[in-house]
Amino acid sequence: MAAGNLARFEENPVSVPSDIANPRLAAEGVRRIEWAEREMPVLRLIRERFKREQPLKAIRMTACLHVTTETANLAITLRDGGADLRVCASNPLSTQDDVAAALVEEYGIPVFAICGEDNETYYRHIHQALEHGPQLTMDDGADVVATLHKDRRDLLPGVAGGTEETTTGVIRLRAMAAAGALGYPIVAINEADTKHLFDNRYGTGQSTIDGIIRATNVLLAGKNFVVAGYGWCGRGVASRARGMGAQVIVTEVDPVKALEAVMDGYRVMPMADAAKEGDFFVTLTGDMNVIDRQHLEVMKDGAILANSGHFDSEINLKALASLSEGKKRVRDSVEEFRLQDGRKLFLLGEGRLVNLAAAEGHPAAVMDMSFANQALGAEWIAENATKLEKTVYELPHEVDEEIARLKLHAMGVQIDYLTEEQKHYLTSWQSGT
Repeated sequence: MAAGNLARFEENPVSVPSDIANPRLAAEGVRRIEWAEREMPVLRLIRERFKREQPLKAIRMTACLHVTTETANLAITLRDGGADLRVCASNPLSTQDDVAAALVEEYGIPVFAICGEDNETYYRHIHQALEHGPQLTMDDGADVVATLHKDRRDLLPGVAGGTEETTTGVIRLRAMAAAGALGYPIVAINEADTKHLFDNRYGTGQSTIDGIIRATNVLLAGKNFVVAGYGWCGRGVASRARGMGAQVIVTEVDPVKALEAVMDGYRVMPMADAAKEGDFFVTLTGDMNVIDRQHLEVMKDGAILANSGHFDSEINLKALASLSEGKKRVRDSVEEFRLQDGRKLFLLGEGRLVNLAAAEGHPAAVMDMSFANQALGAEWIAENATKLEKTVYELPHEVDEEIARLKLHAMGVQIDYLTEEQKHYLTSWQSGT
């Protein structure tokens, strides 16, 4: 395949621009990137093809993603496909500094990301990643798209398209498209079946529980575990919390999802009621103030609060601070808020993505499919950019199927194929009772 729709530039091999914590961490980063690559056979196959065909040759790309070992393998795939890539973080706490160092020092990919960076540095890094004038963007939460539209509109005419990884980002982008404000076409990677059915459910399910246990070392068995939101991420967390022996309570605003949670065997109630019972709370809605002041006011002494939605807006942190007379860090990734009435509430990962703030994010085997979607989404945008409207698109279903087929092949699983007779039957209407 060729991405002939986009103008090219001539590569100029100079020193790699970057802003990272410590270049000396590169060797450890390489070891961990290579370990993750073992579990990413689909992306490996795509990388091999990209090396041969160069579908992204000399296309300028800005990728705003969690800088993890899995993301590093995606970045290397895009680079090997010919892209002139710059990477920045999509969350101030999710960067793995050794991975950032390896990408810069060993793989020659510009990275602007430091774990624990403040808000000002976070946005400065996004601006640095945009300095080369991207033609394609790759987002995890739509912060690059938002920054382009708010602060760097001068760059918008040069952007041919982009991809978006998350539910939260897709919500933002569809709102922009509906308002006529979206400046270029976006592929909603999150809507691919091989992304949300697996990444959101199995990846978020396992890594969220992993983050909570690493941060607290508290036994889940026998505890009341409140899951706010029963989308694919919520389903995954609820399932794994139940598997650890927790008594799971689900809160929802969607009657269909609430009914599904009931049918799946969970207790379902409003957050106002769940707040009085919960020992653990995890938010996964993509909305704001899901845990609000009135909920914090009635929680048990010692309740543990975590968020696994993209932004740190799901728990009302301002209300938590205003109810408190003091706070202190009691463990890595755990802050104790001492309330004015004597109760203590514990916040994990500053209210940011707990699976990345307190753990390592999704397992590589799951991200293999998600990042295969990102790589092929970038290729599809590059091929079709001039034919697309300024709106949000889903990745073609045949790409989804190909990723699933490659994953099954890598796992040694074989499936059936329709016979010609069966294909004919499924496309005809004459046969009946």
